[in-house]
Amino acid sequence: MARPLLPARPPAESTAPDDLVRLARTPFTDALYRLRESASVVDLRAALDLLWRQIDDPSGAFCVAADATDVTIFNKRRLREALDQIATAFTLERARYYLDRLARAACESRTGAINDIDLNRWKEYDDILTDSLWLFDRRDASGAHHARFWGNFVPQIPYQLMRRYTRRGDLVIDPFAGSGTTLIEGRRLGRPTIGVELNPVVAEQARATLANEPDGRHVLCALEIGDSTAFDWRATLARYGYRSAQLAILHPPYHDIIRFSEDARDLANAPSVDAFLARLGAVVTRVAEVLDAGRYLALVLGDKYTNGEWIPLGFLGMQEVVRYGFVLKSIVVKNFEQTTGKRSQKELWRYRALVGGFYVFKHEYIFLFRKS
Repeated sequence: MARPLLPARPPAESTAPDDLVRLARTPFTDALYRLRESASVVDLRAALDLLWRQIDDPSGAFCVAADATDVTIFNKRRLREALDQIATAFTLERARYYLDRLARAACESRTGAINDIDLNRWKEYDDILTDSLWLFDRRDASGAHHARFWGNFVPQIPYQLMRRYTRRGDLVIDPFAGSGTTLIEGRRLGRPTIGVELNPVVAEQARATLANEPDGRHVLCALEIGDSTAFDWRATLARYGYRSAQLAILHPPYHDIIRFSEDARDLANAPSVDAFLARLGAVVTRVAEVLDAGRYLALVLGDKYTNGEWIPLGFLGMQEVVRYGFVLKSIVVKNFEQTTGKRSQKELWRYRALVGGFYVFKHEYIFLFRKS
C-alpha cells in the first residue's frame, strides 16, 4: 500500500493549533517529579488521570498566558500517548523511567550535529522516514510545485533530505536544479539553497516558479546558469557570503532516457554510459570542494533499459561517487509510480514487459554518502 503524502513542513508548523497544548513548563515538570514518589502503580495511575484532566482544562493549573516565556509545547496526541505509556507500566521503576523521559522532553532539547531533530521528542517526528523503502502515491503539488517539467523529482525527496541532514540555516547546493524543486523546499524549510542549471530557458522558468512560492523565512534561494561539470562553487559561494555547503543533492539525467537539450555538455547527451559516469564524476569533484567534511551528499538516480539489457545506472553512479572520497551510508528505494511517460500507457508497458521478458521500472534510488 502506498504511503500517503508526507507533510511539507516540520510537525510543530504543520500541526493545527488545536492539536498543540501549551503548558507552564516548571509547574508541569514539578508535577511529573512528584509523580515519581507515588507509593504504588495504582496510586500513580490515579494521579496521572488527575494530571491529564488538569492538562485538558483551559483554566487548569498548567494554563499559561499567551505571552508567557516559561512554556513547553506538546502535540496533544503524543502527550496523551506518553502518559498512557506511564500508566500501563507494570512496575514503578519502569514508570519512573518514562516520567523522567517526559520531563526531559519538556525541559531540554537534545539535537545532533547535522539536524534540528530533538531526540528527547523523537516520537513526535511522524513526517520523517527512517526506513529504506519510500512509497509515495503522488508527488507533492502544493504551493509552487508542479509536474510540468518532464523528469523533475518529487519534492518529498529534498524535504526528507533537508530534514535529516541539515539544520535551519545550513546551505544546500543542487548542481542539477532543473525546475527548482530543491530551491522551493529550501525556501519552505529555512535552508538557503544555491542551484545550477545548464539550460537558460529552464532556469528562467524555474526562477518564475520560485517567485510564486511565499518567502516567509527570507533565506537565500539562488539559481545560477552554468555547466556543473566545470562550475566554480567556491567563487559562487563566496559571492553569496558562504565558505562551504552542508548538503549536496544531485538529481542528474538518467543518461539518455530523456533528452533535455541539444547542448553537448548535457549529461543526457553523453555518447556512452562511461562518458555519462565521467561527467557525473566531474560534478562530484566540484561539489566535494565546498562540501564540509562529515556532511552528506545525496545522489538520486535510476536505471535504464537499452537494447534488451538492463543497465544498472544507479549502482554505477554510486560506485563513481565513492571514488571521490565519500562513504556510502544508505541506499533508499523510492517507487516510480506516476511518471509522465507511463501514466497514460500503463497497459502498453505491461504488454511490452510480457513480450520483452523484463519488469517495468517503478523505482529509483537515493544513495546517501558522507564525505570523509
